[in-house]
Amino acid sequence: MEFKEAGKLWVRYVSPTPATSFDVSLLKELMDKRLETSKARSNGICPMRETLFQQCFDELIRQITIHCAERGFLLVRVRDEFRQQLSCFQALYDSSIAYGMRHALIAEASKAEKKQKIDSLNKECNDLENLISDLETLCKEKVKHFEEDLAEEADKH
Repeated sequence: MEFKEAGKLWVRYVSPTPATSFDVSLLKELMDKRLETSKARSNGICPMRETLFQQCFDELIRQITIHCAERGFLLVRVRDEFRQQLSCFQALYDSSIAYGMRHALIAEASKAEKKQKIDSLNKECNDLENLISDLETLCKEKVKHFEEDLAEEADKH
């Protein structure tokens, strides 16, 4: 495995010697130290933490494969299946976020349309209330004129 660190190219070769419990505890300490130095988040989605755990898991697989190849190959299958499921979940999550955003935008547009319709209906209600008021005033005037005419007719008789 080749990687660059601090501007230098490093090459790591796989060791064929079996791991001891000291090697495992050393791996744990190294992983904890790298988690701290990389400032990986302890919860939520963190690409750095994910990368470090993948490297640690790969190293554990290597150590187990040296003791028992069948267990190592089974762990490789488990790791690959997990990565495939994780990628499917990530795609599903991205799709659901896009779906939610689309529907939020549609709801926002619908909200603006409904606001305009409410304003239009309120204006129409005000216009109709004004018309009712005008018609009531006209009706009262007509009744008043009718009563005056009726009073005049009564005086004539």
